[in-house]
Amino acid sequence: MPRTDARTRGRIGLTTTALLTAAALLPAPAHAEDVTDYAITVDPSAQGAKIDDTMYGVFFEDINRAADGGLYAELVQNRSFEYSTADNGSYTPLTSWTTGGTAQVVNDSGRLNERNRNYLSLGAGSSVTNAGYNTGIRVEQGKRYDFSVWARAASGSTLTVSLKDAAGSLATARQVAVQGGWAKYKATFTASRTSNRGRLAVASTNTAALDEVSLFPRETYKNQPGGLRKDLAQKIADLHPGFVRFPGGCLVNTGSMEDYSASSNWQRKRSYQWKDTVGPVEERATNANVWGYNQSYGLGYYEYFRFSEDIGAMPLPVVPALVTGCGQNKATDDDALLERHIQDALDLIEFANGPATSEWGKVRARMGHPKPFHLTHIEVGNEENLPREFFARFQKFRAAIEAKYPEITVISNSGPDDAGSTFDTAWQLNRDAKVDMVDEHYYNSPNWFLQNNDRYDSYDRNGPKVFLGEYASQGNAWKNGLSEAAFMTGLERNADVVKLASYAPLLANEDYVQWRPDLIWFNNRASWNSANYEVQKLFMNNVGDRVVPSRATTTPNVSGPITGAVGLSTWATSAAYDDVKVTSADGSTLLGDDFSGGASKWTTSGRGSWSVQDGAYVQTDTAAENTMVTAGDAAWKDYDLQVKATKKSGKEGFLVAFGVKDTGNYYWWNLGGWNNTQSAIEQAVDGGKSTLLTKPGSVETGRAYDIDIKVRGRQVTLFLDGKEWGSFRDDKPAEPFRQVVTRDEKTGDLIVKVVNAQPAEARTAVDLGDVRVASTARVTTLAADQDAVNTETDTPVTPVTSTFRGVAKKFTYTFPANSVTFLRIKQR
Repeated sequence: MPRTDARTRGRIGLTTTALLTAAALLPAPAHAEDVTDYAITVDPSAQGAKIDDTMYGVFFEDINRAADGGLYAELVQNRSFEYSTADNGSYTPLTSWTTGGTAQVVNDSGRLNERNRNYLSLGAGSSVTNAGYNTGIRVEQGKRYDFSVWARAASGSTLTVSLKDAAGSLATARQVAVQGGWAKYKATFTASRTSNRGRLAVASTNTAALDEVSLFPRETYKNQPGGLRKDLAQKIADLHPGFVRFPGGCLVNTGSMEDYSASSNWQRKRSYQWKDTVGPVEERATNANVWGYNQSYGLGYYEYFRFSEDIGAMPLPVVPALVTGCGQNKATDDDALLERHIQDALDLIEFANGPATSEWGKVRARMGHPKPFHLTHIEVGNEENLPREFFARFQKFRAAIEAKYPEITVISNSGPDDAGSTFDTAWQLNRDAKVDMVDEHYYNSPNWFLQNNDRYDSYDRNGPKVFLGEYASQGNAWKNGLSEAAFMTGLERNADVVKLASYAPLLANEDYVQWRPDLIWFNNRASWNSANYEVQKLFMNNVGDRVVPSRATTTPNVSGPITGAVGLSTWATSAAYDDVKVTSADGSTLLGDDFSGGASKWTTSGRGSWSVQDGAYVQTDTAAENTMVTAGDAAWKDYDLQVKATKKSGKEGFLVAFGVKDTGNYYWWNLGGWNNTQSAIEQAVDGGKSTLLTKPGSVETGRAYDIDIKVRGRQVTLFLDGKEWGSFRDDKPAEPFRQVVTRDEKTGDLIVKVVNAQPAEARTAVDLGDVRVASTARVTTLAADQDAVNTETDTPVTPVTSTFRGVAKKFTYTFPANSVTFLRIKQR
């Protein structure tokens, strides 16, 4: 049996780890090889779950400038002069442009086409210069760049097009003669030197109109004209994803469901609708991106399908269900509009799969792809918080699609969280209707992922399959990658239930970030893999075809009762607190504060504006987030916390904390969170939060609420205005040692995958059962300090390959501290 003292040493701390390292240099005692920390037992004669080729994929959403300024290789920002305050309050139609002389953006009948509303009128002797993205337009010495512009000049004009930076010219200038009505003009540059700060300038001898000013690197992924940025596309391709989910995400289920036309007054804040994104790029509709910028749709549905095909991945589009989410939470009640969107979904399937002679297959063929894209799955909706309203509409989509295309799998979803009333209601509706597959989403702390390796062990094997469409641990440090790897061993073990899984989001431009963490980071000159990416790549490239049943010993649970001080906080809200009382289980008072004598018992974090007003402790800054103040002792346990809380103004409600150890480790009751739409218990561990309990509900402004939180051991019961609101027990161990074994049918390899997410090595006895194996194994290891983060200039989390020569039916292997290790063992 493994020794308990050895297996718990990773929790002792840095000093002990250093002593252990020093001790390793001393001569080993007799029979030391028999002492192990863990044991893994494999049963190769048993048959585990089959793992589909599409098990792991990627999710692309245009967030963090993932498309324009990212994967879409266009180097000109705001090329069509369509930026608007509808996209971002700071935008104008000339954002990213500077003008010399006379230049103005015009929206009149002289435009290029109805769906491209704006164009630039450039006076005689005038010029415009584009700044690109990040620090500027990136060009590399000797590489070619293709310029194009739509222009007209009734009296004729010569355009001088140049590339330059502050130091001077970057390429020989080109001259383009423009004559008559709208036409497309082209030129090619060869960069004379490398620069990250290039500018594209266009000067005109006479009055001219310009639109769709474009500059593309000749060298794109697969060298597709108007294609994808090569390094980013290659990083995605190197994952060998089984599917690509696109285009969102919140892009799909936010904004108006109307089209882009005169009848909708050229509605700019629309949900992502696929028909806006196909056909010639100069005719594609512009749109406001929910993440606070403009999306040109140069990267659209055709490009998504083509990229999926290029990397051998299954395309998996998501269409609106006419119920908004992501904080908007409104069901569109318009039967004609619903029917139009259902028809759009049917037309999408025809666009992907129909013959080149069909209406929408013809559009695909004209774009350069006469053969079908072989679409097999389509998802309706994304993270809807109104499960019944969503499901009523989903059923209509599903019925129409199954009637015309019975071979297509129609995917539903379970809302934005891993648990709670929305999740439970949505899953029940999906089960009752025998839906084929349900999409789950969650972003939680590393601790949550270590605790929930067994999440899918108890799912109904005969119910709907799971598509884990969005998940991530909250951070890009190695500790986040470790926790995700531990969780993924549970996904593979349950591959009969979890059929698809994709980390999210995929891409982030470091200068335009709306969401963290992200898988791949980039700027205009470079891209780099996060620690999380290395985990995904290791799993995706070593999936196997079937699970081989195995079991491992575990780390003893050393957690005691919930302990900690208490806290008060707000989030973009002003709130007042009064009559705080903390009482121990034996009835003695630990803290009493009615703020009549000030707030000296409380420690502030420095955020927000706290003061005593009218006998209450009030936070008045409605812009400040997480303004927590704390009081008490971190060793407190088994207590009751009572407080009166009143929302004064702002977006949300109030937060009452307990079990507070420090600024990154606590529990809080978040009442009126998520834009005052729901309440939840959240746990923060090392700064990462996860939700333990959630319910819909809002907080009234000006009303005093009585809050009572009873902490007993690891059980917590919560009362609101004297009535029990809910309870939870936080006693799941955050197991740091996880494993799964799969078999690669093509090579015959057993793939032993082990995660050791603790700061001490794990000497492990491995029993492969009655199977003949080669004596060597190919080993791939990821290991680093838990706080290590990959950057543009430093990549501490990098795979290391080696050969292990001690394989037998029974052997011992020492897994490094903070590591993910894959051993590929050949069967004889």
